[in-house]
Amino acid sequence: MSHLSHRDRELVALGAALGSNCVPCIEYHIPQARKAGLSDSEIAEAIQLSDMVRQVPARKVLEVANQMVSGSPTRSDVMQSASV
Repeated sequence: MSHLSHRDRELVALGAALGSNCVPCIEYHIPQARKAGLSDSEIAEAIQLSDMVRQVPARKVLEVANQMVSGSPTRSDVMQSASV
């Protein structure tokens, strides 16, 4: 038995679908979210929030890559030198 409403389950599913870059999942869950009573503006807000969360690791990867190219120490470099 689920403690989440159908609407809440679809919001979670949308976030997971976006987070995993699953196009078929998005194609399935947007209509399901509408059937669950979510408005397009609520769905759009969920999509925007999911995308903001999803971008955090991507920004971190880009930051580390840029640090490595510029010669700045990365967190891994600092951790390695501290353990020696």
